[in-house]
Amino acid sequence: MTLSNTTSERIEALAGGQRAFFATGVTRDIRFRKQQLKALRSALQKWEKPLCDALWTDLHKSYEEAFMTEIGLVFGEISDALKHVGKWARRRKCPTPITGIPSSSYIIREPLGCTLIVSPWNYPVQLLLSPLVGAIAAGCTAILKPSPYVPNVSAALQQMIEETFEPGYIAVVQGNREVNTALFGTRFDLVFFTGSPALGKVVMEAQSKYLTPLVLELGGKSPCIVDKDADIQIAARRIVWGKCLNSGQTCIAPDYLFLHEDIKDAFIEAFKKELAGLYPEGTKDAKHYVHIVRDRAFARLTSYLQDGTVIAGGHFDPATRWIEPTLLDGVSPQAPVMQEEIFGPIFPILTFRERKEVEQFVCSREKPLAFYYFGKKADGWSILSHTTSGGACINDVIMHIANSKIPFGGVGNSGMGSYHSERSFLAFSHERSVFVTPTSIDLKFRYMPYGMFKLVRKMLKG
Repeated sequence: MTLSNTTSERIEALAGGQRAFFATGVTRDIRFRKQQLKALRSALQKWEKPLCDALWTDLHKSYEEAFMTEIGLVFGEISDALKHVGKWARRRKCPTPITGIPSSSYIIREPLGCTLIVSPWNYPVQLLLSPLVGAIAAGCTAILKPSPYVPNVSAALQQMIEETFEPGYIAVVQGNREVNTALFGTRFDLVFFTGSPALGKVVMEAQSKYLTPLVLELGGKSPCIVDKDADIQIAARRIVWGKCLNSGQTCIAPDYLFLHEDIKDAFIEAFKKELAGLYPEGTKDAKHYVHIVRDRAFARLTSYLQDGTVIAGGHFDPATRWIEPTLLDGVSPQAPVMQEEIFGPIFPILTFRERKEVEQFVCSREKPLAFYYFGKKADGWSILSHTTSGGACINDVIMHIANSKIPFGGVGNSGMGSYHSERSFLAFSHERSVFVTPTSIDLKFRYMPYGMFKLVRKMLKG
């Protein structure tokens, strides 16, 4: 399937139409927001099977994995927003210092306005619709741009949105980088972008002329440390699962292994055993093993096999873009496989003797989106206190994204801003400060010539 590029004229018309619709104030009504959230939920229920079929066609993603990692998470976000949006949007009264008496202080959360949401191909349903839940809950309009690399999914998403919402409120545009250029050159009140750090910089530069606020969900090389005190079997099982999920094409996939020298051999054997347990017949024809999205990515990934010694896996099939989960030993930190996010089922191995080596290595590189440590919990907290990342797990991988009560987002090169649950609402909102002062009392201390200055000075110093 080939998607047609949305023209620049169409993009301009959609942005103008949504700006005019937002100006009517309709989206500020909480009842309207709830109605649209319910409409999105109904649409997702109707389109669940077509979307899952499209995910299978484009990515070889099974129904079970598609529901657990994509559609089910969106249902959860919708339910949470429907339950709490009234509370999230409610005016909040805040304390007022003694110098502000008799005034009152408030925060009101208002929608930012007309927004753009750009999603990648690896989780094309979740990463487009989860931010959309936040936009609807906050009272914004949205133009949605899915990825051209999963054309069947993108086409299904467009049909679902077009039959559910008016384009003056929520619309879908399609196309390649030329379309991206037109979109990023258009003024929005917020851009929510998920993709690579390189393209994130393009978005930031293009929108800088408008001083547009951005949420950038990017990526990076997320380290996975297995210490000498780790439960090797559990660590191997969870790491294998995390690396095989979506065939490693996950922004928070464990990117490279840092193994303590004392347990290296034991971990490698446990890795092989746990992989065989998950895929007894191998991964080549496995229902629950995703294939690589396109030929260019496949060629990049297979080129990494030259950067070390293959000690497990290493097989691949260009015809189906299947790559076997692969352990790569003897890898130099300067090798190409260690320079950019792998985004595939290849696992380079580094070793360490002291945790300080790991801390220094991680801190010498760009800040990762995720950080994984297996070992004693106290040692995990210690290593986290000497490093930084968007999120982290101790004795697990991936699972922090499944808890909507904690923020999901990057830091530095791995992104800015966070979302999920109320933070999605806040990402599309402006917290407006309001100071209300009665006219029945007018204290003189603030006026020139500041006759009560000594008293005010004492109050301000506390």
